[in-house]
Amino acid sequence: MNIVIVGCGKVGMVITKLLSSEDHNITLVDEDSEAIAAVTNHYDAMGVIGNGVSYQSLLDAGIKECDLFIAVTDSDEKNLLACLIAGRAGRCKTIARVRNPIYSHEIDFLKREFNLAMVINPEDTAAMEISRVFLFPQVFKIDTFSGGRVELFHFHVTEEMSICGQSLSILREDILKGIIVCTIRRGKDVIIPKGNFSFAADDDVSIATTRKDALAFFKKLGVVKGRVRNAMIVGGGTLSYYLAERLLRSGIETTIVEMDYKRCEELSEGLPAARIIHGDGTNRDLLDQEDLSSFQGFAALTGVDEENILLSLYAGKHSKAKVVTKIGRLNFGSVIDALNLDTIINPSAITADYIVKFARSLSTDPSNDVESLYKLEDGKAEAIEFKIKEESSVTGVMLKDLKLRKDALVCSIFRNGKNIIPTGQDQLMVGDRVIIVMSGGRIANIKEILE
Repeated sequence: MNIVIVGCGKVGMVITKLLSSEDHNITLVDEDSEAIAAVTNHYDAMGVIGNGVSYQSLLDAGIKECDLFIAVTDSDEKNLLACLIAGRAGRCKTIARVRNPIYSHEIDFLKREFNLAMVINPEDTAAMEISRVFLFPQVFKIDTFSGGRVELFHFHVTEEMSICGQSLSILREDILKGIIVCTIRRGKDVIIPKGNFSFAADDDVSIATTRKDALAFFKKLGVVKGRVRNAMIVGGGTLSYYLAERLLRSGIETTIVEMDYKRCEELSEGLPAARIIHGDGTNRDLLDQEDLSSFQGFAALTGVDEENILLSLYAGKHSKAKVVTKIGRLNFGSVIDALNLDTIINPSAITADYIVKFARSLSTDPSNDVESLYKLEDGKAEAIEFKIKEESSVTGVMLKDLKLRKDALVCSIFRNGKNIIPTGQDQLMVGDRVIIVMSGGRIANIKEILE
């Protein structure tokens, strides 16, 4: 596809990285020549120096031949106007980044009036992910499918867990009942396990199941943790606002620490049920004074990665809280992994995943559709949900008789309101929602799981 991206900030760079790996023709538009060079020097993309709301600049970027237009500048209004111009100048689908909480309850109106295919809000989407792990602290990440009725739970194996050293084939009849193990990350390797695979300490594991069965699974492992009752957020930016809003709605007592007094006043007005503290969240005395050890959830969400990392390490040492760390730059992944941080959130990467899912759905066969897509293990694997709309070579045949690719695993079949953990005797049927995990490749159509 021909894709035009307006805005070469962090979000624009991550989107370009992922979409360029999917063999799309990408053109970037930005007034900052250095920002364009920083992206085009690393990824397969063209650059146009110009204003993203200029009709001439968009013409230079090839808007007439554009299939997908994405506006991700720092200005919501500029993004909306750029999409409006692009939609009228060409026949492309348009996506706008809209972050301001003022617009959060007007998304349907904006989509309709600006004829947008999608509105993305990195901070609100990241807040949703953080709130999930605060509600289910046994894991460090949760991906949702089928409207939340099936989920992919990611957790870390410790030596104390009963599955450590045990093989899948032995565990399936009891501990793994109602659950399918999708991926294992062991060091730098990502594995889609077979029956003879054995778990080891420090493995990062993803399992597909319902929340009810996941709770039973972690109870068998001896990892019993209820949802957090209170949480401290350091940093009072837009992400913190959206997170606090979600936590308060869930009945979680929320404290925000923010240095800027004017921003504290804005937070107090917008979040009257939250406790707002004016102070430096990186000050150990302040954290101790606020009794950090009493909090069950802690989120380091300042605008500085180094501060967030230090805060998270300190909170992990001086409390038993579920700790979430916002990291804006992931180019030091190996260093960050060595720090053993619990849950890491990158709003730009989350947003890029949503856009890649949408872009891939535009190029699928009409008989099938990509419903959800998540990049796993730093992009080394993918979890994709398809809705089967008509009969094909993958339907009506027992899974054991399908010649599946070695790097593909059917993780879940959602049929008639029920989640089915597939066995070799199961078949895919029209109307099913099917979750496929792939490593070492990507697919846009469920028929591509066959050799």
